[in-house]
Amino acid sequence: MTSDHSKTGHPIKLGGVHHAAYRCRDAKETVEWYDRVLGMEYTSAFSEDKVPSTGEHDPYMHVFLDAGNGNVLAFFELPTQPEMGRDGNTPVWVQHLAFKVGSEEELLAAKKHIESEGIDVLGPTHHGIFKSIYFFDPNGHRIELAADIGTPEQYAELKRVAMPMLEEWSLTKKAPRHADWLHSANE
Repeated sequence: MTSDHSKTGHPIKLGGVHHAAYRCRDAKETVEWYDRVLGMEYTSAFSEDKVPSTGEHDPYMHVFLDAGNGNVLAFFELPTQPEMGRDGNTPVWVQHLAFKVGSEEELLAAKKHIESEGIDVLGPTHHGIFKSIYFFDPNGHRIELAADIGTPEQYAELKRVAMPMLEEWSLTKKAPRHADWLHSANE
């Protein structure tokens, strides 16, 4: 297994994430929130009474936002479906959307701006090779903003130990210690 995007011999050559889609309670509120809080530009929408892929009757509004660097975040409002919820068996901190900011200074400025919007922000949290803040959008989706702070050597070491960590985890289901050095910088 490799993370090299130019993996030779594989029949699929991915060009990145076209868009990531989530559900929202209110498309207009969501578009306005992401513009106001995160500066995302609303770029397009699709709306149908029938789902193109399945043919089932299920009216929806599908909105698309520019998340920078060619990345697109999309939402579906589904007014005829039961109220949206979340997986109660998964801790709230697990499922989240993480966006990159350019520096620690930008991260702190973002925190100040988001808090000025009346939104509770957790962090910054130090993850060894990046620092991040966390908050929730109006739909209950957890959002993370992250600023990379790692060195090329640190990223190379993480890549080197990735497979041994996965193999050990698969056998023991206990946290491997290969990258403990990430947390020693916090102490």
